[in-house]
Amino acid sequence: MTKRTRPADIYLRFLQLAETLREIPSLPPLEPLEERILELIAYARQTEERLSVKDLMGKRELGSPAMLHGRLKSMREKGWILLADTEDARRKQLELTHAALLHFDKLSKCLQQAVKKAG
Repeated sequence: MTKRTRPADIYLRFLQLAETLREIPSLPPLEPLEERILELIAYARQTEERLSVKDLMGKRELGSPAMLHGRLKSMREKGWILLADTEDARRKQLELTHAALLHFDKLSKCLQQAVKKAG
């Protein structure tokens, strides 16, 4: 009798594979709040929406504007995000760096591998 793979098993395998990426980092690690910000930027990119610093500041659940500015500065210094100019010089667009996109590519491969192993 073969053991049936549960969806939770696939996800847990993915987490295990993703953890190996942390052992050989291509970019400095992020704090939990920075990871959440990165997810928001990536989601906006995926849905072809524009996300500015001002938009991010409007998300009160992320903390104070001063704290968010500090996290964005840290993420830029670590090489995860870029601030791009917009039509309005006062507004800066949040974008993922090439290295951050490569990181998401690696995570995608981990997910594919976890699903493949379950199949």
